[in-house]
Formats: sequence, structure tokens, C-alpha cells
Amino acid sequence: MYQATKLDVSGGGGGGGGQVLDLEKAVKDGILGGDVEGTGYTGVAEKLDLKKMIQELETIDVPSVFICPISLEPMQEPVTLCTGQTYERSNILKWFSLGHYTCPTTMQELWDDSVTPNKTLQQLIYSWFSHKYTAMKKKSEDVQGRAVEVLETLNKVKGKTRVQALKELRQLVSVHSTAKKAVVGNNGVGMISSLLGPFTTHAVGSEAIGILVNLDLDLESKKSLMQPAKISLMVDMLNEGTIETKVNCTRLIAMLMEVKDFRSENVSSLSLLVGLLRLVKDKKHQNGVLAGFCLLKAICSHDSVRNSLVSIGAVPQLVQLLPCLNNECLELALYVLEVLSTVPEGKLALKDCPNTIPNVVRLLMRVSESCTQFALSILWTVCKLAPDECASLAVDAGLAAKLLLVIQSGCNPVLKQRSAELLKLCSLNYSATIFISKCKLTRTIQ
Repeated sequence: MYQATKLDVSGGGGGGGGQVLDLEKAVKDGILGGDVEGTGYTGVAEKLDLKKMIQELETIDVPSVFICPISLEPMQEPVTLCTGQTYERSNILKWFSLGHYTCPTTMQELWDDSVTPNKTLQQLIYSWFSHKYTAMKKKSEDVQGRAVEVLETLNKVKGKTRVQALKELRQLVSVHSTAKKAVVGNNGVGMISSLLGPFTTHAVGSEAIGILVNLDLDLESKKSLMQPAKISLMVDMLNEGTIETKVNCTRLIAMLMEVKDFRSENVSSLSLLVGLLRLVKDKKHQNGVLAGFCLLKAICSHDSVRNSLVSIGAVPQLVQLLPCLNNECLELALYVLEVLSTVPEGKLALKDCPNTIPNVVRLLMRVSESCTQFALSILWTVCKLAPDECASLAVDAGLAAKLLLVIQSGCNPVLKQRSAELLKLCSLNYSATIFISKCKLTRTIQ
């Protein structure tokens, strides 16, 4: 929906009763924002399609006199009723077809149901949108041209000048889609990728990666970036760069992992895994936490990396984070822990972590069905591994009552079945009376 700007214009549209008589003066004087820098009003606009212009300028603020009170969209064919109110022709005719013979804005009964084309307002709307559209196109062309100029400059400069050029290009592609197309269309991806290597400074590398992560990379570009020297540079900057650089490196590696033949050895370095754990523990930067967990999830799909994650203490660190995470990150963290529980070392790490059972039990039926599924899987693994030790801890943490909630809920039947099995496992070391008392169940549930 368009945002209407409030302007002191006595117009024929949007509820005003009069008309702007001096169209050229209204636009020239900037009353309706027509005096756009670099596009002087000539009184005769190049013939452009109004509907197309309205669609492409959807996000800008539009003067309220251009807005139809019925649809709240800019008018293309404004017509005025006998009450002086103006509407889009198709909207007011539809209003009449529904049996209404009143003015939608004032609810006055109409003494004349004829509609009069408001040519002055229509011309004003067309002129205003033409100016805005022309300015937008000119700016777009200027941005595209500047992006190409910067690319050409990168071939000729080094040092601080190269860093400044990369910084400008990064700013352009992060804001303008035309700049992205210009970079991709002028072999900019290959040029910028070539800047990444074992001798690349972090100043150059961070800007180059900031550009690449904003582009739509094709398969060949991704394969080129998977060279060990380039991955190594990304890992170094993930550990030592600014938070923005860390997030960009994480996102770029995640993009590369989308390639079907991506090799797990590219992401198996302990330095990368340690850097990601640092990133997800940085509570001050939630964008980094989310990016880190997204990459951890992708990395866990490779079996060979799971033991490495466990070996650097990922399990207790992630368990410790669970109470502090937002829902989106929480689901990702539980997924990672559930995957790590599939390897023997991961199972043992979960069992040995004193916070696993209490932190995971609290999450049952709290966030989403997916979270409940991951939590149940983790608890089942731990309790199955050491039932005598862990089942009693789980019951004391309130697991039995939570399991009954799952069983009685509208959850997936598979979850209900797993809950029933876990409940049975937890009850083996107790008599029925003691188990019921430990569950703190009400008489109704009993």
C-alpha cells in the first residue's frame, strides 16, 4: 500500500473539492515534489506508461491528492462526483454497481450519479510520476555506470586506493540492484575473487568478501572461491575481523556449501569451528549469532566434522547457550545438538554435561514442534545411554509431566510415541506410587 504525504494542495482528488489550475507552476515550484535534481520540468513529458511507473515507484511516498479514498492506491483515471470528491473511475463504478448511491467519503446521497473526468488532476499525476520515474532511471544508470568505473579502477590501483575503491563498490552493491548486475555482467565476480589469496591483506579481503556475499554467484564462481587458499583467508578473517566481516565470511562459506560437490575438508579446520562457536556466543550481535548457527547446521551435515565439533567442546558450550537464544536460533542450536548426539563422542558429551537435562527439559512444548522433536531426541539419547543415572535426573527436572503434555497434545503421532517410550524408560526405577508423586501429577491426570 502506498504512503500518502500530506501536502497543502487544493486538489481535485483524494477528498479535496477544487483543482490545481496552474499545473506547470505547481510542478516547477516543487509543491508536489516535481523539481527533481537533474530533471527540470519542461511541461511536456516523454510519453511513459502510467501504470508501469506506479508499479515501479511503489515504495515512494505519494501526495495524498493522488490517492483514491476507496483503494488507497494512486489514481490513473480520476473522476469527480457532484459532491466534489474524486475517485479512480473503476473503483467508484464498482461502488455504484453494488447498489450504493452515496459518496463513499462523505456518505452524502448523490443528486447526480454522473462522473466527470478530472483531466487536470490526471495530468498532474502523470507529470509527477514521470519526474520521479525519470529521476529514478537516471540515478539507476548513474549507479550502474559508477560501478563499472570502479571495476575498471581496481585493475589499475593498489594499496589504500584499492581498499577505498572496494569499499565504494561494496556500498553500491549492498544498496542498488543495478550495481549488482553491472558487477556480474562485467566479469566483476572473477576480478574480485582473484583478489583473495594467501597474501591478501584483511583490509582488501573484508571489502572483497563484503561485495561477493551481496551478489548472485553462479556455480563456476562458487567453485573458484572454494580454493583452499581462499577458504583459509575467510577462516582467518572469521576469527580476527570486525563483526561485519565475520558475518560476511560466515554467509559466504554457507553460500559455497550449497554446491553439490562441496568437500567436507573445506570446513573441517578446527580454526573455522572455533571461530563459529565464538560467533554464536557473542550476545551483543544477534545477526552474527544467527549466521553462525546457520553455518553450523550446514557443516553438521558432513559426518566427518561432527567429531571435530565435539572435540573442541561444542556440546557443553551450546547447551549453556540454550536459555539465552531467541526462537529461531534455539531451533538451530537444538538441531546441531541432536545431530551431534548421533556420534558416540557426542552422546557422551551430552550425558556428562550437567546442564543438558534441565536446559533441554524446559524447552519441551515451549517453542515449536520442531524444537520439541529435537529436545525429545536428545533426552532419549542421554537417558538410553545411562538410564540409572539420567532418568532420575530427568524426572526430578520435571520431564514426566512434560511428556504427558506432549502425549495429550495435538503433536505428531511419532512425537507422542517417542514421549510414551521415554516416559516408560524413566519409570523403570520407581514404583507406581513413587513415580506418580515425583511427577507431581494432579488427580485428573492420574
